[in-house]
Amino acid sequence: MKPLRLFGLLGALYFAQGLPFGFFTQALPVMLRQAGASLEGIGLTSLLALPWALKFLVAPRLDRTPSRRRWVLVLQFGTAALLAVAAFVDALPFVLATVLLVNAFAATQDIATDGLAVELVPRALRGFANGLQVGAYRVGMVVGGGVLLMAFDVLGWRGVFLAMAAGVLLTTMPVLRWREAPRAASEQSNLKVFFTRADVVPLLGLLFLFKFGEAFGVAMLKPRLVDLGVPMTEIGFVVGTVGFFAGLVGAVVGGALVGVLGRRRALLAFGSTQALAVLGCAFVTTADARGVVSALIAFEHFAGGLATAALFTCIMDWSRKEHSATDATVQASTVVIATGLASAVSGFSASALGYTTHFVLAAGLAFVAAVVATVLFPRITQQESRCSSAGELVSTPAASTP
Repeated sequence: MKPLRLFGLLGALYFAQGLPFGFFTQALPVMLRQAGASLEGIGLTSLLALPWALKFLVAPRLDRTPSRRRWVLVLQFGTAALLAVAAFVDALPFVLATVLLVNAFAATQDIATDGLAVELVPRALRGFANGLQVGAYRVGMVVGGGVLLMAFDVLGWRGVFLAMAAGVLLTTMPVLRWREAPRAASEQSNLKVFFTRADVVPLLGLLFLFKFGEAFGVAMLKPRLVDLGVPMTEIGFVVGTVGFFAGLVGAVVGGALVGVLGRRRALLAFGSTQALAVLGCAFVTTADARGVVSALIAFEHFAGGLATAALFTCIMDWSRKEHSATDATVQASTVVIATGLASAVSGFSASALGYTTHFVLAAGLAFVAAVVATVLFPRITQQESRCSSAGELVSTPAASTP
């Protein structure tokens, strides 16, 4: 597949994942807080993203099938159908069930998409590809969590969900045009193959820690803004405009700089940057500081884009082509488990410590994780290099470049 068409396909699929997820993670907490939900309850809604954490259980099945296109089409149409049905039922229990099911469909679609990316994107273009991945996903999240939140008063519940369903259908068009090349299904793919890797302990440790502190802190930013009296439309405007451009720029810049800095230095630099962004949340103490709020959200999106692009470029490097969906998914699931756990307990921390102390604690955790990543990184790549020489891995030797 030509690079332009490949990147168009990948961008559309990652946008499709981010669109409903952005609404559920960005807009829904604001709506719940305005409805009087507790911080603990808001934090616990992040557990509805559990399918993203457990998707590694399904990944080997997708590696053992010759067609990724068929999976993607079924999941895309299924997601659109769920969102369309939810447009006509606004009961909270049904909405929460819809969130869970949509997350399950999107997470499975992500398995196929990640496997496709590992197999088809050459290493020289992986930084760009991951910048595109993070950028497209964040654009979807910002549209779902910012733009649709801004439009909620006009469109209403039904209009917002129908808009999301239409968006998912539009992103399916490149899949319909995609003519999938024959691929050899991996009959040996299973979770044991991944967990017997020589580098599995430091690898999973790095992945678990890297985004934990950021998620722990940022999960409480929007409830903080609501408690300060910032209107819902204004929160949506800042996230949907300032956050949109900042997150997109961060992802593109991060993807470009990974190749310049090297994987290890990029993790340290961008991990430290996201720690500073979390620390900035501690200084939001008044609703009158509109400019500060806008700058903070912009910086947080930018830093998150940088760090995520670097991390997922490494994940692609550390995925073996014959087990591409399984390897990439287990690694990504580790990140999701960490961020989901961090978000789930964040409300208890903010409630017990207060917002300011909570954000300072989260920033400290994020900075420590960036340093720890540089300590674990050489062990991962050295062991990977030894396995490659023994024929156990097909990752390129350049993947071990710091």
